[in-house]
Parts: sequence; C-alpha cells; structure tokens
Amino acid sequence: MNYLLPLEWTRTFVPLQDKCPVSSYEAIESMFITDTGQPIAHHFQDFDREPIGAASLAQVHLATLKDTGAKVAVKVQHPALQEWVPLDLALTRFTFATLKYFFPGYDLEWLSNEMESSLPQELDFALEGSNALVTKHYFERIRDSPLVVPNVVWGRKRILVMEYIAGHRTDDLAYLDSNGIDRDEVSAALARVFNEMIFGETPLHCDPHGGNIAIRSNNLRRSHNFDIILYDHGLYRDIPLQLRRDYAKLWLAVIDADDKGMRKYAYRVAGITNEQFPLFASAITGRDFGAVSKSVVSMRSDKEKEVISGAMGDGMLQQLVQLLGQVPRIILLILKTNDLSESAIAMGWPNKPFVNDA
Repeated sequence: MNYLLPLEWTRTFVPLQDKCPVSSYEAIESMFITDTGQPIAHHFQDFDREPIGAASLAQVHLATLKDTGAKVAVKVQHPALQEWVPLDLALTRFTFATLKYFFPGYDLEWLSNEMESSLPQELDFALEGSNALVTKHYFERIRDSPLVVPNVVWGRKRILVMEYIAGHRTDDLAYLDSNGIDRDEVSAALARVFNEMIFGETPLHCDPHGGNIAIRSNNLRRSHNFDIILYDHGLYRDIPLQLRRDYAKLWLAVIDADDKGMRKYAYRVAGITNEQFPLFASAITGRDFGAVSKSVVSMRSDKEKEVISGAMGDGMLQQLVQLLGQVPRIILLILKTNDLSESAIAMGWPNKPFVNDA
C-alpha cells in the first residue's frame, strides 16, 4: 500500500519494473532454439541484442519480422528462471514460515501462497498473449476508450512476439506537457480503464505498475489527444459478478461517507469486522480514517500524512500484515491493482485527491 508505507520502501522497488539485470544474447539464442527449434535469425530479419527494458521475469527486444518486415517487440523470459523459480519459491516459503515462527505477529505466509498461485501464470507467455487479446477486443468495443493493447503475433511459453507500440511513462510529465496532454484527463482516463475492469465484464489486469503503462500523443482521437498503452498481461483474475456489485456498493458508500454502508459491504467483500474496519478503510483509500469518515475527495494535508506515518510506527504495519492475511486472495489482487493504478494515476503529485475508484 504505497500511501501507508514509507517512500523509502516503495521507491526502492521501482527499478524492478523495467531496469533489472539482463540475460545475455547467447542465453536468449539458446532458449529460442530449445523452444522453437530454430535460431533467432530464422524468425527475424533484425533483432536488437540489447533489450529496451528488463524486469524481474523477462526482458524485451526490438526486432523486425522476416516474413512481413513489421517492427515487433519480443518479450523473452530470463532463461535461468526455469531452474531458479522452484528454489526461489521454496526459499520464500521457508523465510516466511521462519518469520512467523519467531514473530507470530508478522504472518506473511499468505504472500508466499499467492506467489505460488500467480507466478506460474505470469511465466506462461502463451497465456499472456491470450489475456492481451481478450482485453484488446473488449476495449475496442468501448466507444472513445483511449486504451491500446499491442496485437499478438505469436507466442510460446517463454517467448511472446507482439506489435511494437512505444510510449512514455505516466510520470514523464515533461512529455505530457510538451505535447499538450492534460494530466487530469490522463488520470481520469486511467481511472475509467481500471474501473471498467473491476466493475465491468472483463478480467482484471493485476499488475498495472509504472513500467506496464505508457502514454503516447494521438491527435486523431475525438475525445482525447493521447493513447494509453497497456503492457504485460501475464496476471489476470476473473471477478465474480456478485463481488463486483458488492465492491461497487462499498465504494459508493465510501464516496458518500456512509459509515454504515461502508462497514456492511466491507464485511461482504472481505469479511472485515467492525474492529478491523478503520484499518481496512485506510488501507484501501490511502487516507486517515478520520478523512474517510468525512470525504475521501479532499486533499491530503501534511498533518494527515504525519498521522499515517506515525501510526505505522505505532504498530499499524503489524496490524495491516495480519489483516491482509485474512482477506480473500481475489480482494488482495483487487487492492493491489487499486494501489498500483492509483500510483500511476497520481503521476508524481503527492497531494492529489483520491480519484481511482471514485
């Protein structure tokens, strides 16, 4: 929860989005031969040896298709993961089990359980290609939606070839300003995209961090002068219809500062008790509970941020860990998506009012 944890913590992990160590070209070439039966040169007329970005699970190279001459982005899994992922998961299980043994108040075994469920999906690039096409076709039917999903050319379990569409990070404010792109319009459009995934009829993209969202200028649109490009479709979840409805009613209650309604639907969606509710309300909104009780659309004051920081030092972190361990996994992923997309929406404005779900 970026609004509850210290900036020093959250900023430390930002490079993991697109600036991780890279796998060698030779290792990638060997993986191509193993997975497709042919070397890289069989598939591509040109293939840049240096990736344009590298995250913790994969890196992306620019290439030109041999048969059509089209420019594509080739996402390749780090070859060493096949060997190291089982060990990493085992070490994670052991670490969290040991932590729980010595510090029972910090039970993070739910996190290792979620990793064991999610990671195999994120490592299946053929599945990612299928997810991407579902999202692409869904939003193409929504009039004036600025969302763009690169088309899928072909995919294997560890290799995904997609249409190359470049853009700039949402926090590249110089690019937005120089192209006359209104920051508030970008924020509102991003909110609508992820609200559609949460409250609409399509699966939810559960990893919308800053490295997976880009903005590009587009003066041909009628309602916007920009596109929102969404990358990395490895982690999706289907949300049951009743949960979508109850979660929507929870946020309507939050917007109305309806304490009774908030508590009712917090219990329905996540089993939150009255005692747990103030912490849950702060966790999902990034606001002090006093502000939630009045209006979440008000600006965050310096005093409020000090109150939250002080509470973290007074034991709120331990309570938060315990709370997150009790809520359903699908709610955890929805909250993760809320948090990541809100960070992208804020675009470096620390005092921006809460806007994502509202």
